[in-house]
Amino acid sequence: MGKFISEFKEFAVKGNAVDMAIGIIIGAAFGKIVSSIVDDIIMPPIGWLIKGVNFSDLKFKLPSVYIPGMEKIPSVTINYGHFLQALLNFIIVAFCVFLILKTINKITNNQGKKPATPSKEEQLLSEIRDLLKEKKNTDKDN
Repeated sequence: MGKFISEFKEFAVKGNAVDMAIGIIIGAAFGKIVSSIVDDIIMPPIGWLIKGVNFSDLKFKLPSVYIPGMEKIPSVTINYGHFLQALLNFIIVAFCVFLILKTINKITNNQGKKPATPSKEEQLLSEIRDLLKEKKNTDKDN
């Protein structure tokens, strides 16, 4: 049991677990921001453009059903307006994550590509090549 606890402690204290926890916390806050943007800023003008429709009110009502000898089945609603808002939330979050990852990849690729400085051997070989070209050109002229 002691080995298990020490392994867990090592995992929990590692940078990856802490980074993951921070990412989850920031992601949850970011999700709330995106939900507010969609619910409070994007959807009202869209609803206004389509004649005052509030997307959260969009639903399809299934009627109540009475079957003789059974209890009455109450009516229910399919709230597809909430689904549309959740779908738009997802698209915005996915797009933002895509942009963040694209930026991170661009930064890491630029840092990984350091300008290649030729080694002393390469510099010497380049000089020899250049000298041979010069000699060849002077031999043609004579």
